Amino acid sequence: MNFMARRFDTTPRLFLRALVVLLFPVLALWGAGVQAQDQQQSEAGGAVHVMTLTGGIGPAPADWFARALENAAEANAELFVLKLDTPGGLDKSMREMIQALLASPVPVVTWVAPEGARAASAGTYILYASHFAAMAPATNLGAATPVQMGGGGGDDSNPLPFGGGQGEEEADSKEQESSGGKDSADAMERKRINDAVAYIRGLAEKRGRNADWAERAVRESVSLSSSAALEQNVIDIQADSLDDLMAQLDGRSVETQSGARTLALSDAPVQRVEKDWRTNFLSTITNPSVAYILLMIGIYGIILEFYNPGMGVPGVVGAICLLTALYALQMLPISYVGLGLIVLGIGLMVTEAFTPTFGVLGLGGGVAFIVGSIMLMDTDLPGYQIAMPIIAAFGVASVLILSVVLRLAFKAFRHEVVSGMEGMRNETARALEDFDREGRVRAMGEMWHARTDTPVRKDQLLRIRNIDGLTLYVEAQE
Repeated sequence: MNFMARRFDTTPRLFLRALVVLLFPVLALWGAGVQAQDQQQSEAGGAVHVMTLTGGIGPAPADWFARALENAAEANAELFVLKLDTPGGLDKSMREMIQALLASPVPVVTWVAPEGARAASAGTYILYASHFAAMAPATNLGAATPVQMGGGGGDDSNPLPFGGGQGEEEADSKEQESSGGKDSADAMERKRINDAVAYIRGLAEKRGRNADWAERAVRESVSLSSSAALEQNVIDIQADSLDDLMAQLDGRSVETQSGARTLALSDAPVQRVEKDWRTNFLSTITNPSVAYILLMIGIYGIILEFYNPGMGVPGVVGAICLLTALYALQMLPISYVGLGLIVLGIGLMVTEAFTPTFGVLGLGGGVAFIVGSIMLMDTDLPGYQIAMPIIAAFGVASVLILSVVLRLAFKAFRHEVVSGMEGMRNETARALEDFDREGRVRAMGEMWHARTDTPVRKDQLLRIRNIDGLTLYVEAQE
């Protein structure tokens, strides 16, 4: 037994050593990559950094954009080009991008491209905040009306949810006017609209762009083509290629956070900003379906570990998945009511497994689980919804695992052990010799050392009443 204990005591040390051996080459390669990237950035002074952003504006793109701007500033880049094609996104992520843009010492041009691209909703705000705004032919911008979290709409042309700011004096006065006949929901909607209007007008005034049209884009969800946007002073440049864009910007002056700068782009090299492992990781875990799956795996792993402590694997995997899911969910627009219903549903199904109630708790838990899963994402945006097949699959699996499998396992756990050392109790042994106190017996086809309180004769049948290591404690069988 001591040998077994020493062996299990050394297992964590062996595991840590193996982990260090496996991770050392990975860390070495990662360090070499970071050093090479830093060297490349330091050698790329005066370059034009080009970042291509497509799809919805979320936590991962916002983090990637902010870090890319920091790298461009450290590399003393001449210009940062954001090639944009987006239907919109989350208000929090959009504001993080705009804050990084306004604080950037490197001039930023947002270029809506290629042909057929758009800068709808959140993209319009980013375009207005940029030092230079450019669009390719056959592109459009606008439709910047905020959509209430969890409310109606959610169509692709109007996909920007806002957090419900307090707005301006106009919002307050309108709320007072509405006290007679308007409900609180209408007042909150006006506050969101006016907050968005004040925000985009502030950006337009800072960059000297058409603030009246920006207000219409918020209040009336209007859109503009690239040609009309150029005529109405919404954008600065219409360019059909990156070379054309750089040629039109060459020699222009702009005021940045670090002071006035004049762009010299005639011989500037172009450096593409590629996604790194962090961006890919955040993009994966902030996918609502992936975050939901991680949450379920984490909860199931913790339940299995508590039910059968000492296994280790379910607990470790469950804890990692649960913490990763919580990290992802805090960056997403989630409904805490939906999350509470999920937890309640799982709790009811676990209770059904241990205290059978003819399916009442199990059925109620399944319904609460499915409803909570549907409500979990507190937005109607298409890109931030959990796939219904995944919800259905986990709903059925949860009912089967928590209400059926755990019940069967609990029943088996309560049965008397009939195998191994415990299963030998009350079994029959045969004495191999005459002995008093100690001697040899045969039990379960093997020879054992036995102890007894009464004299024993050869071939006498004995009952095993206890086991201590390799010694059987026996007594005469009646």
